[in-house]
Amino acid sequence: MIKDTGERVIPKMMDSLNPLLLEHIARYQFSLNYLHGRVLDLSCGAGYGTHMIAKRRKKQVNEVVGLDLDPEIIQYAKHEYYHPNSKYEVADATDPNLIDTYGTFDCIVSFETIEHIEDEQALLDNYKRLLKPNGLLIVSTPFGKGRGEPCGNPFHVHQLTQDEFRELFVDDYHQVEFFYQNGVVMENTQREGVRYPLGIAVCQKGED
Repeated sequence: MIKDTGERVIPKMMDSLNPLLLEHIARYQFSLNYLHGRVLDLSCGAGYGTHMIAKRRKKQVNEVVGLDLDPEIIQYAKHEYYHPNSKYEVADATDPNLIDTYGTFDCIVSFETIEHIEDEQALLDNYKRLLKPNGLLIVSTPFGKGRGEPCGNPFHVHQLTQDEFRELFVDDYHQVEFFYQNGVVMENTQREGVRYPLGIAVCQKGED
């Protein structure tokens, strides 16, 4: 049995009403209507989201590739979340050679990844490198005190501010839309008095 580190979301080891689990599932649910063709789930974790895409979008998605750095969690995903249209592989999200191994994708989802990455630019470069022209990228991250500032989560390098998160995408993508998550609710405008702990960017690449 895989160990629960407290950072990993592993549905079969959690209460079905756990708020963290519900929030993570809500992000994948939010992304479903955008996804088509060949999809990459970059930093897929336990694989439940990759599996959700493969099952729920089986008519629109012909392949889902789940990549994660942790060999143990990938082995778990292969055992627990098999689907004929998906596969799981061990890989570093910042590896510039990913394109040589896996090619390009129509859509990329990458939830709760940026805050774990020291070499932020290498990850951003891979997003663009691995997307086909006109491809769609959906990224999420928790908000915090900002780049280089310590945060309360020992697994995170730092947590970006809302402005820093926006700046990652606005210059490099043809079209970008931002959403704010509060529990399981996604909103594209901020309501006064509401603290949004997490943001989601939906980015369309240009035609190159």
